[in-house]
Amino acid sequence: MTIAIGDLMPDMTLPATGEQNVSLRDLNGQTVVLYFYPRDDTSGCTQEGKDFTDHYAEFQTLKVRILGVSRDTVRKHENFKAKYQFPFDLLADTEETLCDAFDVIKPKTMFGKPVKGIVRSTFIFDSNGVLKQEWRKVKVEGHVQEVLDVVKNL
Repeated sequence: MTIAIGDLMPDMTLPATGEQNVSLRDLNGQTVVLYFYPRDDTSGCTQEGKDFTDHYAEFQTLKVRILGVSRDTVRKHENFKAKYQFPFDLLADTEETLCDAFDVIKPKTMFGKPVKGIVRSTFIFDSNGVLKQEWRKVKVEGHVQEVLDVVKNL
């Protein structure tokens, strides 16, 4: 079953940067922006992370927790986070459990061959853990500003 608007955040725990495990249900009480991206250190994913970093202070003022998710390992995430000084944590979904819950893994074509990959997607959960907004097939340019605008109106 895919998570839909009005659903509660799934009860899952994933390894994350900072030598921690993040339990999504433990995030109740704060607004959460959960963004899925294809791969660490690629151009679009780097730009998206930089955009969230550029607006991080505004998200903090609104008491929003930002979490990035991909299938990369925690080690790759640590390197990616350090390289670009991202102030938020990255979750390692190497088993694709969270990706499957949000239905963000789709067939793609890479170099003419069919592959499975994460479709860039963002989800906003309110402080009660309820999904309020989702974007699928995200285009990076202008997206973070749009997310911030929606959060301001929650």
